[in-house]
Amino acid sequence: MTLSACALSPSPDDSAGAVTFLHLNDTYRIDAVEDGHRGGFGRVVTLIRQLRDEGRDVRLLHGGDFIYPSLESQLWDGEQMIEAMNFMHDLAPMYVVPGNHEFDNRDANVLEAVVAQSRFDWIGDNLRFATGNKVVDGRLRQSYVVEMGGMRVGFLSLTVHAEHGGNERDYAPVDIDYLAEAEQTLQDLERQGVDVVIGLTHLNLEQDRDIAALRATYPKLQIIAGGHEHEPEYEPGSPDRATIIKGASNARTIWRVDVRRDAAQGILVTASEIAIDDSIPSDLEYQRIADKWRESLLELIPYLEAKIGEAAVPLDARETAVRNEESNWGVFIADQMRPAFGEPQADLAFVNGGTLRIDDFIIGDITFEDVGRTFGFSSYLRHMTMSGADFRRLMEAGYRGAGPSKGYFPQISGYRICADRRRPEGQRVVSLQVPVADGWQEIEPDKDYTLVAPDYLYNGGDGYDFSAARNVSRPGSELKYLVVDGIVRAQAEGRAIGAVSDPNQPRIVILDGQRSECWPR
Repeated sequence: MTLSACALSPSPDDSAGAVTFLHLNDTYRIDAVEDGHRGGFGRVVTLIRQLRDEGRDVRLLHGGDFIYPSLESQLWDGEQMIEAMNFMHDLAPMYVVPGNHEFDNRDANVLEAVVAQSRFDWIGDNLRFATGNKVVDGRLRQSYVVEMGGMRVGFLSLTVHAEHGGNERDYAPVDIDYLAEAEQTLQDLERQGVDVVIGLTHLNLEQDRDIAALRATYPKLQIIAGGHEHEPEYEPGSPDRATIIKGASNARTIWRVDVRRDAAQGILVTASEIAIDDSIPSDLEYQRIADKWRESLLELIPYLEAKIGEAAVPLDARETAVRNEESNWGVFIADQMRPAFGEPQADLAFVNGGTLRIDDFIIGDITFEDVGRTFGFSSYLRHMTMSGADFRRLMEAGYRGAGPSKGYFPQISGYRICADRRRPEGQRVVSLQVPVADGWQEIEPDKDYTLVAPDYLYNGGDGYDFSAARNVSRPGSELKYLVVDGIVRAQAEGRAIGAVSDPNQPRIVILDGQRSECWPR
């Protein structure tokens, strides 16, 4: 198997007896992000047309997460995404594995509606649709084989379970035994005489690695095209391991996968990473869909573009910032949490980066839309008490795992933290300090501190364990309204929002091979 991670470039003339896939995952917008410079389905459509003009059999893979969360989906429950994806499917057949956010809504009617409206194929081997609508439930395909490019291509598709960051819904039960389900599916596909197997998954990277190892027994499993992570991933394969690829969220980076039959070498698979940016024009026909939904959004929320405040400096709300490092937008938001329940304000507060969904810079005027896009779903808070030792243990969850852009990464207020992800569990937090009159000191293990955190995290979201919390309030004080209030108050006082993070006094320090000291002495 030949694989590469490089920019899109012409391939040899192998369009006969071959198929070209474009793989994307975790797309929450039908338009571009980063002030229009990155991502966007319109640019993907341009690539589809270019490849088709070369005479290629073009197909699309989607690694899940598209119905929620977004500003638009709060209004239309994903209808705008389905129309956009149907448009792409009509140009290049699309195969989709559901992600955890397809099941954010507790009501099965939402899934029924989006599946009924969709024209693309839904596939999933470790879950089933159980909405009670036989037509909709029958749309989910398992052990799925498709004839394309003169080959029989089989799909192995897996969705993340609630214990690993998924959603637990009666209308869409998920089996957590990924390996057993994968082996059963691979055996089914072999019985159907497939030439190659593509894994299409919405799992954590470590689970994808377990599935990739099945290639040692099932050599036709050549590649796993995944989702759930929000930044590009590439792990080369071998005779004993399938290659793993994942794109960046909102189609900022996608993958091209070419599968072809070679008379001498059998089935060959090549993969190349494609940056979706200003170098690729947006398709004009597709743009009419994006414009239509934009007009509908402004009809429903006519004040959406109204200014509510001003950014003193560019506020970095990109996922690469809020899920990886101290973000000045994340800092401002976390600072609004501590006074959420009145005086005295809480000692500590934090919000998971995955709550902040805008994936963009906020420059100059701050609008209602900036806040609306930041909070793609409700963000109620709780007030509680914890000992310093318990809080330090709690924060270990924010620095587990490897790889970029983790939704559980915390943006913080009222303390500073230094962590080393290379350390064993329970030892990742190297230092956690709180302010005192003459500077900073380590948090006192036996002292009680008040804390404000999202209700989602309190209930076990993103792997945080709040079982040691006491005096816990009911959910209240929705964060997005606190943020609006903070911006409006600053505007009324003639103040702009945000500042450049002080490199000498950061709130968050991640130790790695390039940095070994928490804070300057």
